[in-house]
Amino acid sequence: MSILVNSETRLVVQGITGRQGAFHAQQMKEYGTKVVAGVTPGRGGEWALGDVPVFDTVKEAVDGAGANTSIIFVPAAAAPDAIIEAARAGIGLVICITENIPALDMVRVRAYLDIVGARLIGPNCPGLITPGEAKVGIMAGHIHTPGSVGIVSRSGTLTYEVVYALTARGIGQSTAIGIGGDPIIGTTFLDVLQLFEDDPGTEQVVLIGEIGGTEEQKAAQFVAEHMSKPVTAFIAGQTAPPGRRMGHAGAIISGGEGTAAEKIAALTAAGAKVARHPDEIAEMVAANVS
Repeated sequence: MSILVNSETRLVVQGITGRQGAFHAQQMKEYGTKVVAGVTPGRGGEWALGDVPVFDTVKEAVDGAGANTSIIFVPAAAAPDAIIEAARAGIGLVICITENIPALDMVRVRAYLDIVGARLIGPNCPGLITPGEAKVGIMAGHIHTPGSVGIVSRSGTLTYEVVYALTARGIGQSTAIGIGGDPIIGTTFLDVLQLFEDDPGTEQVVLIGEIGGTEEQKAAQFVAEHMSKPVTAFIAGQTAPPGRRMGHAGAIISGGEGTAAEKIAALTAAGAKVARHPDEIAEMVAANVS
């Protein structure tokens, strides 16, 4: 089993005629994802990747190609409107890869998505993958293998490292999802943990967090109160000095809140196993494999 994307996913790529959009659309298609349409305003009627129709709007892609999921590769200035356009067209799952979207714009986007009930992954994220079924993002598909470990992470790079280590041990993944590292995102740790808890094909979960904010503490409370499956966690940025932003816009300790120590303590108290460094994660997961 899996969460959010699978063999039934019908993907529209917003920005498919751009360099990044075209490259990653081809990678997703070669992986086996059903890339059914692309959208670039003014380019409707053209074809991309040889056999993928290009439409002027997402609504046309939904009506003409049956798209039910969108991935966005458009510049930051246009990305908020692209997200809203997808949700307005009836797309239930939107993945936004774009980084550097202003937080104020994301406040507007989140408000609209909450009204219409669409789910956003990102922005500033690597996307998600259900190994062997669908890759909707920019991750390297070949390092993943089907299995029962769900992965949710704020860090794309650490996700790849952990997935590679798990696969090397013969441990597969149900779905791996990068939620993004911006201060305002569409889908949180809590959302994904609930999905993994409800998924019969996911037997344990890896949570990769980082300094800044309180999302990991909220996740810890959910783990303590609602998770029946083992959780292994890691918090990046343990040596970051206070006030120093480390990579992601949301990875900053402010006013003494959001430290790695605080998050590690909360997760440990909730019953999660917390790795001291990424290399330990696969070892801890392997110990839970029956």
